[in-house]
Amino acid sequence: MHIPHHDNHNKPIVDRKDSRVPLCFFNIVKLKKGEAFNSQVEGYETCLVPATGSIDVSVGDETYEQVGKRLHIWEGDPEGCYVPVGVAATMRCISDEAEVFVAGAKHDEVYEPFVVRANDIDPVQYGSDDTKTHRKIKHILGQNPGGQVGRLLVSELFTVGAGGWSGFPPHKHDTDHLPSETRHDEVYNFRFNPEHGFGAQFLTKEGEDYGDVYHIRNSSTILLEKGYHPCVAAPGYEMYYFTILAGLSQRPLIQNFHSDHAYQLETIPGIKDMINKFK
Repeated sequence: MHIPHHDNHNKPIVDRKDSRVPLCFFNIVKLKKGEAFNSQVEGYETCLVPATGSIDVSVGDETYEQVGKRLHIWEGDPEGCYVPVGVAATMRCISDEAEVFVAGAKHDEVYEPFVVRANDIDPVQYGSDDTKTHRKIKHILGQNPGGQVGRLLVSELFTVGAGGWSGFPPHKHDTDHLPSETRHDEVYNFRFNPEHGFGAQFLTKEGEDYGDVYHIRNSSTILLEKGYHPCVAAPGYEMYYFTILAGLSQRPLIQNFHSDHAYQLETIPGIKDMINKFK
């Protein structure tokens, strides 16, 4: 479930039909100025999101210029480009360098491409320093995307301040049991500020008292197939993670909070507004 940082040479980190999270696709593409990369994922809709740098994107007859404006993820808002199922998209780096996240969800309907600009981002901030849950979320493909989307949700999540918990209270979404829970596979890619920071990802399956704990560092990728999955950043470090959610039967996410900890939904300021943003 944990893939440490490595040079993936622009090849998928989580490929199509992955045995653990088959609904998700994830790639990181690194380009220098003038370089181009063709992204085409059969059976998956995708969203191209520059973590840093700027790209021009061509999708069919559409061209979107200067997608991405920030030098690093800790300042400024993200931008992205939605690419329909199986359609070829060419990204060309127009800054000195660019690092581009390619997020995907399995789907079979083909919609129209569109671009998400910084002023389209749907932000939400909740929690508090007192509860160690202060967090900011920037929805790229969230509740109100700029066009039709099938099963894909894409967000950036930040712990606010130095250290603290995220994904708390512990929750899961591994079973289609409507109306109380949906099956959504999920993939995270973490970043820390400063880069030598670290944290921990917990993963505990339903019915078990203890689960696995993964030591996460800069650019760790976590695959979440089953179980409750809070994470925490060590004191003194900001934590960011790029989040891909892919639904099995619907796009809106319904989380199932662990019965031992669900009461804490009443103690964390603004958390219910955050939950509704994924619906």
